[in-house]
Amino acid sequence: MAVSIENFLNIGRKIIPRPIFRLLQIPYHFILAYFGALIYGFPSKRLKIVGVTGTKGKSSTIYILEKIFGEAGKKIGIISSLTNSSHQTMPGRFKIQKALKEFVDSECEFVFLEVTSEGIRQFRHRFINFYAAIFTNLAPEHIESHGSFEKYREAKLKLFRHTKNIHIINKDDENSSYFLNSQTGGKALKKITYSLTNWMDYPVKIKLKLPGEFNFYNMIAATTFANIEGVDFKIIKKAIEKIEVIPGRMESISEGQNFKVIIDYAHTPDSLEKVYQTLGKFKSQKTKSKLICVLGAAGGGRDKWKRPIMGEIAGRYCEKVILTNEDPYNEDPEEIIRQIERGLVKTEYFTENYWKILDRQEAIKKVLQLAGKNDTVVITGKGVEPSIIAKGKVIPWNEKDIVKYELKKLLETCIKNTRSKMA
Repeated sequence: MAVSIENFLNIGRKIIPRPIFRLLQIPYHFILAYFGALIYGFPSKRLKIVGVTGTKGKSSTIYILEKIFGEAGKKIGIISSLTNSSHQTMPGRFKIQKALKEFVDSECEFVFLEVTSEGIRQFRHRFINFYAAIFTNLAPEHIESHGSFEKYREAKLKLFRHTKNIHIINKDDENSSYFLNSQTGGKALKKITYSLTNWMDYPVKIKLKLPGEFNFYNMIAATTFANIEGVDFKIIKKAIEKIEVIPGRMESISEGQNFKVIIDYAHTPDSLEKVYQTLGKFKSQKTKSKLICVLGAAGGGRDKWKRPIMGEIAGRYCEKVILTNEDPYNEDPEEIIRQIERGLVKTEYFTENYWKILDRQEAIKKVLQLAGKNDTVVITGKGVEPSIIAKGKVIPWNEKDIVKYELKKLLETCIKNTRSKMA
């Protein structure tokens, strides 16, 4: 039934002329949201749903929440880019409502859900009874889609207006005032802020193994909500200190090589720079460890403005750069790379220090060959995404497995070469 209604509406979308459909987009998305909830019996009413939104840190915050509440013995459900097999961080309305119904059937108490600005724009948050909303941070993203940064922020604010119980807000973010204000961010029974400064007031010290200040913020966001829900700090500490890595987020891969390899999802200028800052210094500073980078975090069909900016950031931090493919969709991947390259050359980057390799696996192979002892290889843009999308084709992809495979091949070659020299 659910599939037939969705298919019927999608067929209508294809046959209606585009100019007319643009006018009908709002009722189209609203109807989908309503029918999704109706068919599955409005399951969110029987759950405590926590929406996590922001430009960065959504999936990491949810991962930490999952570990804390799991340690506390709570039954929980997760809807996140770390668990979603598609490229949609926030799935479609029918998928979300079906998942919520399954969580109800499994007697879950809490559901932690990533909420995106694109999802809000398409009413995917409607007919979901949000118990709490968490704001992580805000930086320019999806500007072309929304029309401006202000409209992008406005989309995020709608989650908070839709949530009447608990608002948790990163006070250190320069946009926090919009979320705290009852006019712009809506009213709630509890509005609670968190910051690095306030963290010093917590009763227990937690040793976070995840690298980067941004992960510290993610931990505080998760801890703040857990504290509100009465989870004991000893349990929170125990859960967090068990976390060694978040899949696809600053994840280290080792097959015994004498250099570091890190994969990360970083797909905005701000997140890319924070990864580079965490892992190394500016390339102009003297250091034994160099950053050797694979950059392809500029998918097709969106946010073209950020491509040269990300190239420029790589130019400031990386000794060597491989520009490669990510998800070109229906765009020319070579043109995407050229746009990133424009930012890279702005930094007066030497042409002999960067390569353009469309095949992402070949790019990974090349970067591993370039790495020397104590260097750090940084591969950004995919994280745990399960595929590459190009010209309507969905190509299966597992970044971690590809890196491990190419590392093993490289080490086997090195061993053979060493033995032949000794013979």
